[in-house]
Amino acid sequence: MTQNFTDGYCGRDLPLRSRREFLQKAGLGFGMIAATDLLAGENPLAARKPHFPAKADSVIFLFMHGGPSHIDTFDPKPLLNELHGQPVPESFGSVDLQFTKVDRVPLIGSPRTFRKRGDSGLEISDLFENVAAHADALTVVRSCHHDGFTHVTGQNWMNTGWARVGRPSIGSWVTYGLGSENENLPAYMVMLDGPIKAGPPAYGAGFLPAVYQGTVLRSQGPPILNIERPGDITERQQRKLLDLLRQSNEEHYAARSDDSELAARIASYELAFKMQTAVPELADLSAETEATRKLYGLDNGETRNFGEQCLRARRMVERGVRFVQIYSGGRKGGAGVGWDGHNEIDRNHEQMARSVDRPIAGLLTDLKQRGMLDRTLVVWGGDFGRTPFTDGAEGGGSNRNGRDHNPYGFTIWMAGGGVRGGQVIGSTDAIGLRAQEDKVHMHDLHATILSLLGLDHEQLTYFFQGRDFRLTDVGGGNNLAGRIV
Repeated sequence: MTQNFTDGYCGRDLPLRSRREFLQKAGLGFGMIAATDLLAGENPLAARKPHFPAKADSVIFLFMHGGPSHIDTFDPKPLLNELHGQPVPESFGSVDLQFTKVDRVPLIGSPRTFRKRGDSGLEISDLFENVAAHADALTVVRSCHHDGFTHVTGQNWMNTGWARVGRPSIGSWVTYGLGSENENLPAYMVMLDGPIKAGPPAYGAGFLPAVYQGTVLRSQGPPILNIERPGDITERQQRKLLDLLRQSNEEHYAARSDDSELAARIASYELAFKMQTAVPELADLSAETEATRKLYGLDNGETRNFGEQCLRARRMVERGVRFVQIYSGGRKGGAGVGWDGHNEIDRNHEQMARSVDRPIAGLLTDLKQRGMLDRTLVVWGGDFGRTPFTDGAEGGGSNRNGRDHNPYGFTIWMAGGGVRGGQVIGSTDAIGLRAQEDKVHMHDLHATILSLLGLDHEQLTYFFQGRDFRLTDVGGGNNLAGRIV
């Protein structure tokens, strides 16, 4: 075949060597057919069946940016209080952390008061008095661990199951596996309290098609930039413009059908058109009752911001959004450091806990009252835990009653989504330094979350660079799903 085909978009005349190449390059070739399927009939975000019956349909992940102290919140350590001010006993060994060598600094007991809560007697500190009222709905996992010392690596481990950037986030994996129940909203939505240290890769799609990345809903100004239609353009005019743009984009995509970012960008035009109505309605809380607004703490300056995010999260899952993540304490949030209590950790945690305790409790109450908690999995956690001894940073007074990062042992909790509450999984040692019993690595936690959503973590794979990848890599053996439902 000697016919030439002009690529008008790139200004090249390309000789066609075969019928196959002609079909690939031609405007009505297989590439455009694939794009048409992607952008119309084969919606990559269409709802898909799970591998097996699911306990939960959606996830709300409450992420405490900076790393909350487990030993001041959900993991009481009486011995630590007895040893306050003393060196770490040799029996606990030595380990280097970000600023600290264990054998050089004194232990700090917790100033918080722990009490048994609910019928289950779950021990929770006075930092979370409102959440404690839901003790019988919580499964507290006290034996989490990974090896990320810094905020970036800790947030990557928690969100992507890998210390370095480049892997898809758990929200992206869930969206890839299950799609969305709402064609007018993104399947994976994120709300921030200022920039996070790991940046957008923490909620990005990694090597998955870009359509599965998280969409950030802004707390100030328009919920999504440029979401509002210009006043001088009617809906009908915009529809005609998008139809013409779509035709041109499909022709452009025909020769580039392996470019997932291009496909996602093209598909995003149609979703954006639908979102112009759906997103403002989602973000507008004016229709909520005064009782609901008060339940989430919208009547208080300290709790309003996180309360609005929690309320919007409920509205999202109510509308079929699959995965919602809310960050408390970005670099501009709270005291400016979030939950990163290197200095005066008790004061830091009091301030941060006050901003989230009532909204989180309100979220659990509201979901339960609406009959949604059974099908919505709520997860609480942060970058890592904190050490039982002082921060060892030199100079600047930064180690005054502060705690260092501790990835060796920390706590997360889950509620809803079929989870049987009022129980504790695993433990740390007597001073809260290391996970000791029934250790739960991030791969185990991710396998558990996927299982509650009806996804087999070993079957949820994506072929990339010559092999099948999965969220849990080669781990996930301690899947808790069968034990907590």
